Amino acid sequence: MPHTKQLPLYDLIVPGLGLLRMKKRGPGLFFMISFAVFLAVLLWRHQLILVSLHSLIAGITLLVVSPESFRQIFTFEILEFWIASLYVLVIPALLAWLSAGTLKKARAGKETQNQDELSLREIGWHSFKKHTIALYASVVVFILYSTAFMAPLVSPFSPFEQQDFLVTAYKQPFTRIDALVLEEQKGVTIPLRKGNSLSDRLTNTLISDFQLLKTRNEPHKLRFVDSYRIEGNTVIYYQGHREKVTGLETLAGGKEYRDGEPAFIVTRSFILGTDQYGRDILSRVIYGSRISLSIGFLVVLISVTLGTIVGVSSGYFGGIVDNTLMRIVDVLIAFPALFLILIIIATFGNSIFLIVITLSFTGWMGVARIVRSQVLSLKEQEFILAAKSLGLSHLRIIFRHLVPNTLTPVIVAATLRIGSIILTEAGLSFLGLGVQPPTPSWGNIINEGRDSLLNHWWISTFPGIAILTTVVCFNLIGDGVRDALDPRMRG
Repeated sequence: MPHTKQLPLYDLIVPGLGLLRMKKRGPGLFFMISFAVFLAVLLWRHQLILVSLHSLIAGITLLVVSPESFRQIFTFEILEFWIASLYVLVIPALLAWLSAGTLKKARAGKETQNQDELSLREIGWHSFKKHTIALYASVVVFILYSTAFMAPLVSPFSPFEQQDFLVTAYKQPFTRIDALVLEEQKGVTIPLRKGNSLSDRLTNTLISDFQLLKTRNEPHKLRFVDSYRIEGNTVIYYQGHREKVTGLETLAGGKEYRDGEPAFIVTRSFILGTDQYGRDILSRVIYGSRISLSIGFLVVLISVTLGTIVGVSSGYFGGIVDNTLMRIVDVLIAFPALFLILIIIATFGNSIFLIVITLSFTGWMGVARIVRSQVLSLKEQEFILAAKSLGLSHLRIIFRHLVPNTLTPVIVAATLRIGSIILTEAGLSFLGLGVQPPTPSWGNIINEGRDSLLNHWWISTFPGIAILTTVVCFNLIGDGVRDALDPRMRG
């Protein structure tokens, strides 16, 4: 066995550096740039991350001490910050570990081994790496999912925050607007408990942290203005054609100055513009990615699991089981899926949970047929007959021998189906039958901007580009996976 030198410390500390030094530019740049981006987010939002982790510890402790108090305070909005903070801490460590492992393999010469010495998984991975376009698409999907996980940290505004629409409505991309910082606090202040027990202290800690997170550590209200001027102890500002006056005592900072500008003036940038309510399009697109990407992943996971179970059962047991299951599949395939979805939504109402269940139970039939055909050919082969002759149980034969050998077409079908699910969800939201406003999804953002597409093109264009990019990338990944796992395509 060849002796491998110990890796230099700086190659382990800086992910991708050692790979770049070994002329492996692709993986080296990916690890280095990804690690740098996560580190930048960590430094940029370190205060929010610290508050999130502090509230997470307080929340877990409160759940143990007083579950009832925890249920009264807990909201999914604070859960979003917990997930984002953990993600931004875990992924850089994972990137560093993967970079070190890749570098060790490269230095040990494993990249030059013959195909006969590699496992099927390694052969598939080597074949997939030859598809450059599929690799680039995988990187884009990684960026999209990372953005979705870190949405509370990377979005500049809350997606529900309606600004002073007289000033901020229908602003073009890259618009910068001045705002007065008021002494008044944002949102509704939740009263703290007056007790001094451990449960009360933990509850107050969680309430305080939650209010900081909800305002993104900017507790003061902003009032966007077109222009302003200071006259004595008053500030005269304009919002559209309206002239208003306020005293310096109502503004945060009062008469203080910072870099030659009044301390109560801040400037906010809207990189992708605003909609008719003055809401930031970039923030809504980022938050909308969570809905579209999570629905696509969950629907494919459920439908693939259900289709695999039905397909394996039908193909393995045969007889009346096969006939019954396949006739059900035939009926469901013959029934228009979109019509069935519309009936279910019209009958039971629309919610994210219902959309996931509906799309899942109308998309598993194709997977069931693929798996059944694979099982029919596999169960007559020698290794399955040998397993039966040894007296192995049906469950052991199915899960140990049949299911692993049917995963190749299932994986290909799953990667190709995610894109179509995202399109279906976007179409339902565009028609007003999917995710309901004000919760942003790419489909309903496009719907909100369709009436003003000619004059205010950016409202619908950017979520449309997001949908296009995501679907194309998943299709490219599916093509790459298919070619990598098909022995006839590796040549």
